[in-house]
Parts: sequence; C-alpha cells; structure tokens
Amino acid sequence: MSGTESRILIGGNEIARIIARLAHQILEPEESQDGLVLLGIRRGGEALAIRLAADIERISGCAPALGFLNINLYRDDRVTHELPDSRIPVDLPGRTVVIVDDVLYTGRTVRSALDAVTDLGRPAAMRLCVLIDRGLRELPIRADYVGRFVPTLPRERVRVALQPQRTESDQVTISEDG
Repeated sequence: MSGTESRILIGGNEIARIIARLAHQILEPEESQDGLVLLGIRRGGEALAIRLAADIERISGCAPALGFLNINLYRDDRVTHELPDSRIPVDLPGRTVVIVDDVLYTGRTVRSALDAVTDLGRPAAMRLCVLIDRGLRELPIRADYVGRFVPTLPRERVRVALQPQRTESDQVTISEDG
C-alpha cells in the first residue's frame, strides 16, 4: 500500500451496527444508567459521542448527559490543535463518565482525558469507549468498550470519517504514512 492509497476497513452500515452494539454495552450494567455522562474527546470523539447518546436514548428512553473535552492543556507531547473549549454539561462527582474517542493508539490522548476529567471532580467511575483500537500502546491503557480491534503497524494511519448523524459517507480507512 503506497502513502496515498487507502483501504476502507469499515463502511457506514457496519459503523452504525457497531455504534448500536456499543450503546447496548454501555447500558448493560444497570448501575451505569443512573448519572451516565458521555464525554467526547474534542475532534475525534465528538461525532461518536453524539451518535452513542442518540442510540442510548433510543434504546433506554433516557438521554445521557453529553459533553466534550478539550485536552490540549493536558497533553505531554507538545502537540496542540485549535479546538473549541470543553463543554461539561453536569457536575461529574458521583456519576459514571464514559470518555469517548474514535481511535485508541498510544494511550496518550486518553491519559490526558483522564487528567482533565479528574480535575473536574471525582466521578463514581470512568470508562473508555472507542470505535477502533489499533494496538501499539505506549501506556497501560485499555478500552472498556471497543467497536473493532484493528492490529496495525506504526507506519500505518487509521482515519475515521464519522458524522454526528448516520450517513453513507461514514467510514474507517487505513493507509501508510508516506
């Protein structure tokens, strides 16, 4: 595979099925339904968190609190992006917080999100939900809810194109950095 060539791993219909399955898994423990907060990590996790919240509401009849985290201040790799501020809809102490992101790779983004949430208060529990787990972790972090495990090489790049509402253009692709 050349640097410009990408291969579709998952299409829109399968992504919708995966999101529905993740929503069911998040709701499965009965105690998680009370005080559930979904926090999408800004950019990658936003659309997935919105879609999960919609599916959870459709399944349970109760919408979870939905917010978004800007983790730039907590990063340790000096990578910064111009992102909107965090939007936290409720106080987090005593609640079950599910951090949502599109791809889990090294674990550094999730570590930053954990620090950000902890600074906002001490939830009763924190969970991690990702659409894609590509392995190759640098930190001892694992997701509680995984849409799909996709083993990759360090030189490969996984891209998620996901809209807040289901579309035919939703897809996950893989390519080599070149």
